[in-house]
Amino acid sequence: MANGERARYWQYSELPGVDLLHAHYIRKAFARHTHETFVFAAITEGVEAFHYRDDLVHAGPGQIALVNPDTPHTGHAGVPEGWTYRTIYPDAEIVRSIAADTLALRGSVGFTSPVVDDPYAARLVVGVHRAAEEGNALAADSLLRLVTARMLRSHGGIVTPLPPRSAGARNAVRARAVLEDRMIEPPTLERLATDLGTSPFALLRAFRDTYGMPPHTWLTDARVRRARQLLDAGTPPAEAAAVVGFTDQSHLNRHFTRSVGVPPGAYQRARGTGKRQSS
Repeated sequence: MANGERARYWQYSELPGVDLLHAHYIRKAFARHTHETFVFAAITEGVEAFHYRDDLVHAGPGQIALVNPDTPHTGHAGVPEGWTYRTIYPDAEIVRSIAADTLALRGSVGFTSPVVDDPYAARLVVGVHRAAEEGNALAADSLLRLVTARMLRSHGGIVTPLPPRSAGARNAVRARAVLEDRMIEPPTLERLATDLGTSPFALLRAFRDTYGMPPHTWLTDARVRRARQLLDAGTPPAEAAAVVGFTDQSHLNRHFTRSVGVPPGAYQRARGTGKRQSS
């Protein structure tokens, strides 16, 4: 990390299904990526800028950046001094459960705005972190539920994914399945398009329109997500890199850090799932 930057990515054992990140970044730039979880990022200092779908948005102190699962986004400093934030990453099932319990919303829920100006909610996110750091399980769980319910009530609702209707969208879905199956040795764009009966540029456009990123970016993101699962299971970073198709551990380190915010070894040590090793 650049001088002055710091990050801690961790889990509190009494708050299962929720990851926590407390970080200060200056020169850090997150590549376009997705999460399997929701993201509630409370900015405490500075400004974060990030691409969300087709827009560049900014979040500052007292605001929360909200990202739904599987939604491509980036992240970088919006001011020269960077930004500090505390982020919680609750599993989708936790958010669905809270939505059903408090608002009688059932099904796939999500948020409609990428940035919410709500200082009270931002303090609740910070409170989740502080309660976890102090080992106060009751407070951490309570505050998590309070801020999630508040965000759902003011900026949430049922999200119904549209089925792929066009031939291009169907080809994008088929291409994604091929890349998932051949993550270690993916085909070229030309070969993939030929096998699907389309042209490379048509497939490139359709894939980007369907998933918010081109196939090669999606594949890198999928590899990082799969590597995280392996790291959580205790797999050493070098082995995880090979399993998901990265050329070596340094290749994994670079892409993992650009998506998660910390190197894989540091991520694994903070979660207590790996042996002592370099990051």
